[in-house]
Amino acid sequence: MTQEIPPFHLAFPVTDLEATRHFFVEVLGCRVGREHGRWIDFDFQGHQLTAHLCEQMPNLPTNRVDGKRVPVMHFGLVLDWEQWQAMAASLQAAGAKFLLPPHIRFRGQVGEQATLFLRDPSGNGIELKAFRSHQQLFAREIS
Repeated sequence: MTQEIPPFHLAFPVTDLEATRHFFVEVLGCRVGREHGRWIDFDFQGHQLTAHLCEQMPNLPTNRVDGKRVPVMHFGLVLDWEQWQAMAASLQAAGAKFLLPPHIRFRGQVGEQATLFLRDPSGNGIELKAFRSHQQLFAREIS
């Protein structure tokens, strides 16, 4: 029996609502929910993202991941392996600019995962990842 996971809500800053709408709808395939003059809700595979208009983005720190600088603060989805492959192919075909291009991390190790990083038009970091089994999401090495 599979337990249904409740959707999460995440509010995040953006500097251009229309560019954000285009990115989340046309690039990531989200549906628009409610909206008002300074915010838009997006259906992010059943999760509620709310983009809030702000005048400037905060200066956020980055860390090295696989030799590239990625935002420490980021959000994303853990997709099924096939969904991730389809999304990665779709983003590549659309000419997405990746911070970290689609690849496999930790190959042959606990935690092996497919991952990619990109930014929305305001610079927010987004990671899409997949495990061959969702049971690997929190797996740890046995010492």
